[in-house]
Amino acid sequence: MLGAGSWGTAFAKVLADAGTDVTIWARRPEVAAALASDHRNPDYLPDIPLPPIAATHDPAVALDGADIAVFAVPSQSLRANATEWKGLIDPDATLLSLAKGIETGTLLRMSEVIEQVTGADRSRIAVLSGPNLAREIAVGQPAASVIACCDNDRAVAVQHASATGYFRPYTNADVVGCEIGGACKNVIALACGIASGMGLGDNSIASLITRGLAEIIRLGVVLGADPATLAGLAGIGDLVATCTSPLSRNRSFGHVLGAGGSMDAAQSATHGQVAEGVKSCTSIRALAERHGVEMPLTTSVHQVCHEGLSVRKAVDNLLGRRIKPE
Repeated sequence: MLGAGSWGTAFAKVLADAGTDVTIWARRPEVAAALASDHRNPDYLPDIPLPPIAATHDPAVALDGADIAVFAVPSQSLRANATEWKGLIDPDATLLSLAKGIETGTLLRMSEVIEQVTGADRSRIAVLSGPNLAREIAVGQPAASVIACCDNDRAVAVQHASATGYFRPYTNADVVGCEIGGACKNVIALACGIASGMGLGDNSIASLITRGLAEIIRLGVVLGADPATLAGLAGIGDLVATCTSPLSRNRSFGHVLGAGGSMDAAQSATHGQVAEGVKSCTSIRALAERHGVEMPLTTSVHQVCHEGLSVRKAVDNLLGRRIKPE
């Protein structure tokens, strides 16, 4: 397990509870030491006891003999980290991405970044996505997820390594659909948070979720995704959880903006954790423009976060769009 943030820690717990031997890598030595000795993560989920999990600050130790290398780092730092780790990974290991985003500049999905950096055949690369709020899973609340890989045997192997009484993983061959759903839902969650912060109600949020899903499906289909994937756990499931839960960093970030707070205040409100949609909104918009896909919600979020557009003007722009058939 490469990464000891909230989701990396929670998924390491899932693997351990499933009976899988886990070694978690933490960037900071003090976090690795606390994980190893206290079985708690002092910075993320500090109040949740963890099963005995080996922990290290040395990626070579974490990857030694690993059948599955799990990438649990923020999307925009994945390339730099994967470049450092690529020589340490077993040549037949499955590479599992937990990261959700589109890389700035290249506009690559996370599996594509891993493939490009490591040189691994895409049949070795899997992604995990779904309505997976880290805290709920870490305390053992039931959740489902999707493991997507073009090699079904590898997807099934990861499925068996992570299936517990509270975590139910399904397999899927649609890597594109899972990744587009996982990346775009963060942006729509920012929009829903903004609306919530402005005092708008459930009708408004439901409308944003529904129109956001339409944007996601339009982009996904153009890129080769199966629409059924985006109607499932990795699409609407992940979207609803991220857009409605106060545990969602992206929704919480947007809520501060909608209430009149600054970008710095929103970052402080999420306790320094990464709200992936803040950066991904720009790359997703660029990817949509490259393929001629209209994504007005994504464009508005980008303009609020990076071009100084007021949240009120953003909402007015969306509500002022010409009426047409759904």
